[in-house]
Amino acid sequence: MAADGNITKDVIYDAVAPDDFESMLELDRYNARSTAFDKIISATHDHFWDPLDAKYIDFSEPFDMENTMILPEKLVGALQTEYVKQMLPTEKQRIAFANAQALRTFSSILHGEQGALNLSASLCHVLKDQGAQEYAANQTREEARHVTAFAKYIKARWGRPAPCGPFLQQLLTEIIHAPEVYKKIIGMQMLVEGLAMGAFATIYKETSDPLARKLTQLVMTDEAFHHKFGKIWADRTIPNLTPEEHAVIEDWAAHCFQALLFNLVAPNQNISLYEEFGLDPNRVVAEMSELVTDERRREDMKEATNIFRVLVKTLVNAGIVTDRTKMFYATYVDLDELRSEGDKMVGDDIAEEGIKFLQEINFKDRAAKQILIAAE
Repeated sequence: MAADGNITKDVIYDAVAPDDFESMLELDRYNARSTAFDKIISATHDHFWDPLDAKYIDFSEPFDMENTMILPEKLVGALQTEYVKQMLPTEKQRIAFANAQALRTFSSILHGEQGALNLSASLCHVLKDQGAQEYAANQTREEARHVTAFAKYIKARWGRPAPCGPFLQQLLTEIIHAPEVYKKIIGMQMLVEGLAMGAFATIYKETSDPLARKLTQLVMTDEAFHHKFGKIWADRTIPNLTPEEHAVIEDWAAHCFQALLFNLVAPNQNISLYEEFGLDPNRVVAEMSELVTDERRREDMKEATNIFRVLVKTLVNAGIVTDRTKMFYATYVDLDELRSEGDKMVGDDIAEEGIKFLQEINFKDRAAKQILIAAE
């Protein structure tokens, strides 16, 4: 491990301090560009889309917020408690509550995309390899359009985003400010991007809003490639770690996963929502805590699009999980089953269909180009 805490096993992930611009001017650096990211860089043209152009997505598409839930009631944990059912007995009240919860869900996604934008931009300052730098610059551009798109969607449906939850804000800040490249890649490129793919696949499958469905599919056409960047890092790094280095990386991954599992959708992150509807937050939190048991988590993680199942699969496929931590993950999901599923991630099929749609627009006057969804 380097003195700065970085664990660099492949020159393409060599990093310098954020303020060390002089290293970027080294002459030999310009002739040492790796080709590891060329496929996912070139594929950028296949999945280009513009949230400001209605031919890709039209944010003026209406939706009956008063009479229809954007996300189904089964995905709104508080509506499963007896207390909330008693306090919000009418269908109109439940719809209003569910859509207010959906606002917080989409706002969390918006804040996560802002975090991804800042993180990928920070990689441009520290990654020394030109290919890695170009990829990070491409991702920065794509994350920027995600921020624009989710901001426009929230404005169209609610007017204004909800604040970032305290846990998510703390975790994003920790990852973005981490000086170690491995923390950035595991925290954002693998876990948060994996979380996003699971969340988008769930929304795509469950939402009753065609605009939300189109939006998540378009974003997934980008996120699938962002996830590949983390996989390339894992393939070139994990097999070459010393036991001590592997333990450091494994512990960081477990820290991020555990924090997400127990805090991201915890009922105490939505106190303002309960107060908005005249509910006693303590009652809601107490009843939801009784429902969200380890047994419930295990049952939920049997669903392929469950966001936490996607996270475990990401870590298992990357070779990060060893005997040191496998029992923690095995509490919630069958690790052998995950390994047997191979590298294909949830949402890849949805993303591929989205890329075909984009190719029809972007290359309508040219022969269809091959989809480069997987990086070697």
